Amino acid sequence: MTIAGLGAYLPERVVTNDDLAAAGLDTSDAWIRSRTGIAQRHYAAPEQATSDLAVEAGKAALADAGLGTDDVAAVIVATTTPDHMVPGTAPLVAAALGTEVGAFDVQAACSGFVYALRVGAALTVAEDAPVLVIGAETLSRIIDPTDRGVSILFGDGAGAVVLVPDANGSLGPFSLGADGRDPSMLWTQTGGTRTPVSHDVVDARTHFLTMRGGDVYRNAVARMTAASRDVLEQAGRTIDDVDLFVGHQANVRILDAVAQRVGIEAARCHVTVDQHGNTSAASVPLALADARDRGRLHPGDTVLLTAFGAGLTWGACLLTWNPSPTRDES
Repeated sequence: MTIAGLGAYLPERVVTNDDLAAAGLDTSDAWIRSRTGIAQRHYAAPEQATSDLAVEAGKAALADAGLGTDDVAAVIVATTTPDHMVPGTAPLVAAALGTEVGAFDVQAACSGFVYALRVGAALTVAEDAPVLVIGAETLSRIIDPTDRGVSILFGDGAGAVVLVPDANGSLGPFSLGADGRDPSMLWTQTGGTRTPVSHDVVDARTHFLTMRGGDVYRNAVARMTAASRDVLEQAGRTIDDVDLFVGHQANVRILDAVAQRVGIEAARCHVTVDQHGNTSAASVPLALADARDRGRLHPGDTVLLTAFGAGLTWGACLLTWNPSPTRDES
């Protein structure tokens, strides 16, 4: 199979580091850039939810592939910021796209797109038909604007791919992992069935995303490095065979550390965190679409994707880039 179409959507509102400082956060543009590499991020409009962002990215990916919704066998949405606790976001996206095919969510936080890609790949083979895989987030709704350690990092957006059966294409191998022994490392403590929303919860502000930055950094670097090495070993390849490295866009320090450990130089790494911030499950497809649009993907290129997120979850995969039949990338 192969990726026949890529789509991306970023909300219109751009929030710069200076905007955060002007809103009263104890920070500065220089401070944020030096620690994260982030210059700006996008925030959804008040009337927009995750499904709205996902629909736009999905439409773009289908158009890029030259396909319609009637051609798709399933819709998968990776998100940690759903429109509702119930129902899932994917059925809402499918309805907005005008299809009643099977649609479901994958929740693996920032690793969600790689997980969804693995499920989508299996469905593409099983159904012998295209599958739409979307990563979408509105993280601006779950961050405490007064928490400097979190609010500077995250943004909203959506990215999508259309997987199609193709004997000449290549997606995989994959390496997925999880360790749920310490979920408090990166979580929203309340709002689920363990501790439902209440006045006390809101007053204590525990419904916002929190993280232990140092622990997240160490685990992200170690897990993405190991997963990347694993897929290379499974494929019988080395890092020298990789034309482009697209890691989860958490911050530049993590990206640089993973690249250094797997042995790939900056020239073969694609970075968008400076413009998008951390968009969780949307970060990998957004970066992949940006790389394509900037002419960094060429037919036959080997691309290494990797991600790490809450859970803890992590994953990686290799893909051979084959352009959409509707796009000339020669």
